[in-house]
Amino acid sequence: MKPTETLKHEHKIVLLVLTGAEREARSIQAGSGAHVEEIEQMVDFFRTFVDRCHHGKEERHLFPAMHGKGMPLEAGPLAVMLHEHELGRGAVRAIAGALDRVKRGEAAAGPDLAEALLGYVELLRNHISKEDNVLFPMADRILPVEEQGDLAALFDKVEEEEIGAGVHEKYHELAHRLGRT
Repeated sequence: MKPTETLKHEHKIVLLVLTGAEREARSIQAGSGAHVEEIEQMVDFFRTFVDRCHHGKEERHLFPAMHGKGMPLEAGPLAVMLHEHELGRGAVRAIAGALDRVKRGEAAAGPDLAEALLGYVELLRNHISKEDNVLFPMADRILPVEEQGDLAALFDKVEEEEIGAGVHEKYHELAHRLGRT
């Protein structure tokens, strides 16, 4: 499997959790209380699966490989992706902060939590679309087949180093559950 196919598959898993996050935000906006445990699991998923594992593969291996083929890191698609990764990290911090306030019983925290969730959902859905439709086809064109094979092996190493052997599957199961609830 090409490394970009691996990343696209992971995007599908991420989109499941984003669906759950959007549903949770809409429920909060409609006056229901936040489902704290589910949102805590979403935050863990966003920090571990999305950022450390998925973005780790891109930032440590795919983007440098593309940079090595002449794509600048300071401007253009790679710069946009890196900036959006940083925005995503900030958005997850905002979700976690608002969730802490909800747990402390602060009245204004629910709407803030819903807003933070929806902001992250919108950011990541747009980000995924850009990667799937623009960046990954570029990567497939500029990276030789041998280098793509090397990247696939490096991706496996990122998973093992960042989340541990077999944990990837745990996050897939969690994503399917959070996408349904």
